[in-house]
This record gives sequence, structure tokens and C-alpha cells, in this order.
Amino acid sequence: QVQLVESGGGLVQAGGSLRLSCAASGKAVTINNMAWYRQAPGKQREFVARIPNGGSTNYADSVKGRFTISRDNAKNTMYLQMSSLKPEDTAVYYCNAILTTPGRLYNLWGQGTQVTVSS
Repeated sequence: QVQLVESGGGLVQAGGSLRLSCAASGKAVTINNMAWYRQAPGKQREFVARIPNGGSTNYADSVKGRFTISRDNAKNTMYLQMSSLKPEDTAVYYCNAILTTPGRLYNLWGQGTQVTVSS
């Protein structure tokens, strides 16, 4: 079964840092585009950062210079290093990935991980 599993959320004070991870599992998986989204209470899910397979990264303006997205293809894992966190970064963070296995394309979401930034 192909799935994404997230980890790394938690409670942190403003100005602190957290690192989120998103691991893809499954046999013969090839991961193409990977991205992070977030959804704050009462708001729509919004884009945070994207990292294609071999392409350049891009970020939402609200996180540029504070968040860094990366991936380890050998481990089928994506990361989001979050620094200088603000209370407005509080949200459930979701990873998204476009993956293929022989004969099949997947557009998957992780289960979400809560990030809470206290002021």
C-alpha cells in the first residue's frame, strides 16, 4: 500500500523551530512533485512550499526566508525546516506527493500534523 506518513509537529514558542517529515512507503515508488500545505482553524488549506524531483523549490510569500523544504530521494522522505515561527504559522500541516508505481499514478495526502506556535 502506498501512503504518506508525517511526523514532527508540536508546540513551540514564537521564534522557535520545528522540522516536519513526510515519508512515502510502498514498493517500487517513484516520487515526482512533493509539497507542504497547511490549514489553520476556520481557514482554507493553503500552499506552503513545493519541491519537484530535480527542479527548483518555491515558497509561499508568508514563509519565504523562514522555512526550507528539502527531500532525500534515497529515503523517499521530504522535510520542512521551520524557523522563526510565528503564532500565525499555527495550523495542521499536510504533505502532498505525486507518485507512480508501475502502471499507476497517485496523488496522495498525509494525515496531517499539528503545529502550534505560542506567543
